[in-house]
Amino acid sequence: MKKNTTAIFTLLLTLLLSIPSIANAEEEAAKYSYFTLEPEITTNFITDGRKLGFINVRIDLMVDDPSLIQMLEYHQPLIRDTIIEVLAQENEVRVKSLSGREAIRKACLEKVNELLLAETNQKVLVDLLFTKYLYQ
Repeated sequence: MKKNTTAIFTLLLTLLLSIPSIANAEEEAAKYSYFTLEPEITTNFITDGRKLGFINVRIDLMVDDPSLIQMLEYHQPLIRDTIIEVLAQENEVRVKSLSGREAIRKACLEKVNELLLAETNQKVLVDLLFTKYLYQ
């Protein structure tokens, strides 16, 4: 009987001590906030032939402080314009390859962060994600 009581007590103590670490893990996971650019961006890209290439992307912007979402909403037109400029300068090979897609994503992140740094005097974005990426 004493062994069972000790085992139950040890189990309860372990559970009680793990609850704060679970809460901390949830706080860590909720640390980032996302802002989706609406509507999706559709623009042209450079092709080798006579036909036009189109790219359609949905973009989520990741920030580490939820209060920065309002700033992103305010600067959304500038952010959209910067991303359209980056996409319009890309060639067909780069748009259609996986490594090119990643390079384009990083270029968009870098350009948008440069823009926001000039506008707000702080680096705002943690990451920029393509949640939809279609080309034709």
